[in-house]
Amino acid sequence: MKGGESIIEKNFYDNINVLECIEKDGIKIEILEYKTLRGLRDVCLAENLYYLEKAGMSLKQIKITLNNSAVTTERGALYFHKGNIVAECETGGVGGLAKKLIKNRLTSESTFTPTYSGTGEIFLEPGFNHYILLELKNEAIIVDRGMFYCCENGISVEVSAQKNLSSGLFGGEGWFQTKISGTGLCVLAIPVPPAEVLKYELKNERLQVDGNFVFLRTASLNFTVGRSAKNFVGNFTSGEGALQTFEGTGIVWMAPTQYVYKTLAQCFSAPLLNTSRSADTSNDD
Repeated sequence: MKGGESIIEKNFYDNINVLECIEKDGIKIEILEYKTLRGLRDVCLAENLYYLEKAGMSLKQIKITLNNSAVTTERGALYFHKGNIVAECETGGVGGLAKKLIKNRLTSESTFTPTYSGTGEIFLEPGFNHYILLELKNEAIIVDRGMFYCCENGISVEVSAQKNLSSGLFGGEGWFQTKISGTGLCVLAIPVPPAEVLKYELKNERLQVDGNFVFLRTASLNFTVGRSAKNFVGNFTSGEGALQTFEGTGIVWMAPTQYVYKTLAQCFSAPLLNTSRSADTSNDD
């Protein structure tokens, strides 16, 4: 029996790539990628899987190894865990519950985020998402709503309101985003593969972006929305409208290809034109 179990475990990890790994202070977080999926027994599903693999899509999963430490995850993210691990979900009383409900409403993050503590292994749900691992060192970042996936215990996930009228009205991100701060590891679900992420370090500089494809920034950066030119005529002739503006010293992460995927999704999800009506009307003359 033990021999059979070891063979199964070996086969499992032979089919896994470790895309990224961070380990510190009793916690290890890995992004796993399944090399192939060969379990289908339906011809139609197998055909779809073939095209998924040809398109470069791969199934991924977050694995967390705890050694007398703790991790907080997005609600519903747990797949299974093994070892001496205890799960808790604190509301902080009536006041704490109210704050969590408000946070859920404003940032699209879960109201109740469970914490798993102890020693053992945790596997989160597999999916075709893209992930990044970050290590915060007594710092704060602002990310788009719904990006938080899990973090080391001690990291704070809060609501961040836009600091000025222009960014709230015209920034494309809404009035509220998610603020992640503290010291420790965290995992974020990002809109594009890491290879398509452009990271800029600003040193008392300005970055202006025509669109809302900046998904992460250092909290200390000043974020506003302004015109691309100093006057109406210049703004009109430049062909550009309002630009997201990031000023100061800090880090900006952007996904330049995100708009392309959104455009393609809209094109392929749009209903086909009904040509029968045009054919009928063409015979009316």
